[in-house]
Amino acid sequence: MITDSFDNISEAIISPQAFFGEKNNICDTAIITFSREIYPAVLGKYPNEVVGEIRAANRIKPLHLINVNGMEIVFYLSEIGSALASTDVIEVNWKTGADKFVMFGSAGALDPEITTGKFVIPTAAYRDEGLSYHYAPPADYIEIRNANYLQRLFEDKHIPYVMGKAWTTDSVYMETRELVRKRKSEGCIAVEMELAGVQAVCDHYGLQLYDFLATGDVVDQEEYTPEGLHEANHSLDKFDVAVEIVKSIKDAYNQRKP
Repeated sequence: MITDSFDNISEAIISPQAFFGEKNNICDTAIITFSREIYPAVLGKYPNEVVGEIRAANRIKPLHLINVNGMEIVFYLSEIGSALASTDVIEVNWKTGADKFVMFGSAGALDPEITTGKFVIPTAAYRDEGLSYHYAPPADYIEIRNANYLQRLFEDKHIPYVMGKAWTTDSVYMETRELVRKRKSEGCIAVEMELAGVQAVCDHYGLQLYDFLATGDVVDQEEYTPEGLHEANHSLDKFDVAVEIVKSIKDAYNQRKP
């Protein structure tokens, strides 16, 4: 059973070091985007250099070090889906040293009356995917540890938001009406494809994740249409919010330095 997949007793056979050699220490903070439109827009706006690559049999993806108002940030276009996005985080951490990840993306709304016009700060993610069961003990939900930190920041910056549970699923074409009903009854307000796995990986490796979502399409409607999904995926305001989060993280770190 998938719930028997967590093994924190024996040693992992494959390691990043086996593939990539010694760990790099280039930058401590990364911004993750899933948007094919935000990615080139950011690279066209800010000075940047390629500091590494994520390689696989079917593609090579560059890792950029961008400079935003004097802040150096690792920036990359993530794969979609829990397993691939989570593996990207492991490899980016190894190749750049980034241990704080700001992640944003689109989500389907389960309750548009609550989420319309606001960002969603997830407090927990329902683990309807596979990878998290290899990195965390079996449970229905995984806690999103920095939700309260983002809540305070969004309040401070007057960024409209709502907090609630998210549903992470690998099966976009099997979000059935009964599953939507169940997840809503448990307090889920959005559905997406990466969060549970990425949080589990971050917990396992001692990394920090700061995640927020923008809802677009409405899953809980009589007749589904993808209306609103393009803007939720590609509107550049999410990157601006991510930069505010990075600035807050770096300011907090600098204040703690002796």
